[in-house]
Amino acid sequence: MTPAPPSDVDDAIAVARIAQERRRGGAVIPLQRRSRRGRGGRKARMVVVAAGAGVILTIAMLMGLGAFGLVAVAALILAMTMLVLFAPATPVPTAELIAKSELKALPAQAARWLDARRPTLPAPALTVLNQLDTRLDMLGVQVAALDEDGPMADEIRRLVGEQLPGFVEDYARVPAAMRTRARNGTTPDQQLVEGLAVIERELGEISERLAQGDLDALDAKRRFLTIKYEEDAPSGG
Repeated sequence: MTPAPPSDVDDAIAVARIAQERRRGGAVIPLQRRSRRGRGGRKARMVVVAAGAGVILTIAMLMGLGAFGLVAVAALILAMTMLVLFAPATPVPTAELIAKSELKALPAQAARWLDARRPTLPAPALTVLNQLDTRLDMLGVQVAALDEDGPMADEIRRLVGEQLPGFVEDYARVPAAMRTRARNGTTPDQQLVEGLAVIERELGEISERLAQGDLDALDAKRRFLTIKYEEDAPSGG
């Protein structure tokens, strides 16, 4: 039986385990990359087309269309398939567009931009890119209700909207032949991995700070429920 793909809940659990291991000083297990943001997009489109075709054929059969009608339906399905398969993909945002994005859209925009650059980045960076991907997913949920003008919002804009794409673009400007040559004891490839790891850790700390209020509220409600329904409950007998 094929295992189900990891969900957002699985990612959140994985991130929590990584943070716990990091605090303990243990080794960090790389997250498994899941298909997302355009990867597998053609397959998803085909699922939609197949569902639509099934509906159209069912309606045609129920209406008792003749041979000409069925041919017309088949032509319509073919046209739908061609339109869906060859529809232009959503363009990848530029670094300039990311910097100008609304806060609630910023993590997703940055993640799509980073995804598009994966093929140009060295293999040792893939593990931290997977972790960054999950961090940005989680942050995208958290910033939905965040004050656009607050200090935390400004910090996120600087880190995600400016420093992350700026750092990767600085690396991209280094000639490919020089990226594995040591300079001052380290190579540009190593510097990229180390810098992305710093950004990933900072995103984790930001997420923990954003979650602190919700965690406190949850604990307070738990204690309230305990007092109200357990400690005040009449004893049996």
